[in-house]
Amino acid sequence: MSELLQGIEIEHGGKPQYAVIWLHGLGADGSDFVPVVPELGLAEAPGVRFIFPHAPEMPVTCNGGYVMPAWYDIISLDSTSRKIDEAGIVHSRAAIRQLIARENARGIPCANIFLAGFSQGGAVAYTTALTHPEPLAGIIALSTYLPSVALVEREATAANRAIAIFGAHGSQDDVVSPTLGRQARDFMLQRGHAVDWQEYPMPHSVCMEEVEAIGDWLRGRLA
Repeated sequence: MSELLQGIEIEHGGKPQYAVIWLHGLGADGSDFVPVVPELGLAEAPGVRFIFPHAPEMPVTCNGGYVMPAWYDIISLDSTSRKIDEAGIVHSRAAIRQLIARENARGIPCANIFLAGFSQGGAVAYTTALTHPEPLAGIIALSTYLPSVALVEREATAANRAIAIFGAHGSQDDVVSPTLGRQARDFMLQRGHAVDWQEYPMPHSVCMEEVEAIGDWLRGRLA
């Protein structure tokens, strides 16, 4: 078993009954979304442990081989497609499964664990959740896409066939185009998932209206 990913943890509220594992985007690190936690409006919610892991550093082909934090290598990209290293996604999925198992060992069942991610992190969140062998609480997919439809079609589990999804995208995103985000949304809808989809007039980023919507969605799923 590989070494557990390092990261940042924040416990919001009392003894954690839920966990959110939140994956950052390409070139960032786990600190990227830490400031979002107090803005989610979870003061009256049960305790939640937020885990913000750091991706390992690796060369990224589409960025000239530059070494940076990344969940998998991106071979090439254009406005409506990505050529990615599927083995890298599988490796990152295994690392996130280790974090899920640690939360299980700390008393939080899979049914109370959400996977969240922005951009490349959202792509790993989608893939990991849809193929996880036990039911998870939900997916928060921000400005992201489905990196390998074939992988999900091969390995999607019945356990997460009905997983709830919050998806959001910027209508002015020139990094991960809205077309890619909508393709992922449509794939989920075709599979019968409940998708709460939002678009905002923003580039490849997060806005306060979006953060508030995430908080509303989360509160609705915390007992």
